[in-house]
Amino acid sequence: MTDPGFSVRVVLALARRALRNALRRPQFLAPLVLFPTLFLAVNVGGLNRTTTLPGFPVVDGFLDFQLAGAMTQSLLLGGVAAGIATALEIEGGYFDRLVASPIPRTAIVLGRLVATGATAVVQVTYFLLLGLLFGASVKGGVPGVLVVYLIGIVAGVGFGAIGQAIALRAQNASTVQGIFPIVLVVLFASSAFFPQDLLSSPVDVVARYNPLSYIVDGMRAPIIDGVGSTSVLEGLGAATLVVLAAGGLAVLALRGRLRDA
Repeated sequence: MTDPGFSVRVVLALARRALRNALRRPQFLAPLVLFPTLFLAVNVGGLNRTTTLPGFPVVDGFLDFQLAGAMTQSLLLGGVAAGIATALEIEGGYFDRLVASPIPRTAIVLGRLVATGATAVVQVTYFLLLGLLFGASVKGGVPGVLVVYLIGIVAGVGFGAIGQAIALRAQNASTVQGIFPIVLVVLFASSAFFPQDLLSSPVDVVARYNPLSYIVDGMRAPIIDGVGSTSVLEGLGAATLVVLAAGGLAVLALRGRLRDA
């Protein structure tokens, strides 16, 4: 039976390695913040007057509303990056060396997810600081900030698990990169950038059943309202379901990869 302490050490070692490799490849890390930042700047600069529309939530400014959308976009890109990194390890033969080593197989997946969670902390911190620097405020105060971190980290891990599942199935980086347009479509078909009640059909129907809508609204509520909103629990629940479902798919994909090896 595997020693739990050994398993934890292996997971942490693999997570540290993943983070070191990420820092050595800024071409993978930079888009996680640059692209959402540019999109945030364009949206806030061009759509700031939409806050006066009937039915738009009461906010101090459009930046407050958009921050959660920018975070979610960044976290989704982090999931794609995690998938690409896993695929590159498969292509380079490192994955096969891990499989041949005497370590728990699930640690291969968990190590990458821990690294993705650590990266999510940096991503959420960046956008919170950026928002505060340009005049945004968090109505929920310190508890609200902690809630944003909690939902953001859980969601980031879930998106990373999706990336891993795809990488383990596809086994090449180009296929994982190909999901980027799909990520954008799913994101736009949610309430990330505009209130769900003001979306037109059929996008409003899709957004109602899109887990991203609940995740975004869960992170947005502490910023524009407070931690007492039901959106917080719904967002945390949606993020947790993504982790459980995607994590299960990643483990199944790993087992399939081991059978094919």
